[in-house]
Amino acid sequence: VQLQAFGGGLVQAGGFLRLSCAASGRTFSSYAMGWFRQAPGKEREFVAAISRDSGTTYYAASVKGRFTISRDNAKNTVYLQMNSLKPDDTAVYYCAAVFSYNPDYSSKSRDTYNYWGQGTQVTVSS
Repeated sequence: VQLQAFGGGLVQAGGFLRLSCAASGRTFSSYAMGWFRQAPGKEREFVAAISRDSGTTYYAASVKGRFTISRDNAKNTVYLQMNSLKPDDTAVYYCAAVFSYNPDYSSKSRDTYNYWGQGTQVTVSS
């Protein structure tokens, strides 16, 4: 599966953005999806994850209550709605996919995912 993330940009603190990740090449609905981010000088960290059937979602503690992950299997797209953005949210955001036979499966682990998009920059100014 090929992934392309877009929707990043520059926003003031307190603002919002919606990231999208479009998938192609395989059956999107067979993949659990995740969002990760990497700030300069830091390791790539987990942000949010969603199962194939959207029944299971996970969030990092730092974004819970502000970010929402969702997916539209008919459009082969996963979204990350980011509200109440903070300067600490500044990073390159990556979407990732892993094939799963279990529709409820979702993962917070970076090492689980074997397909990655190219990343989209999110910059939050104070």
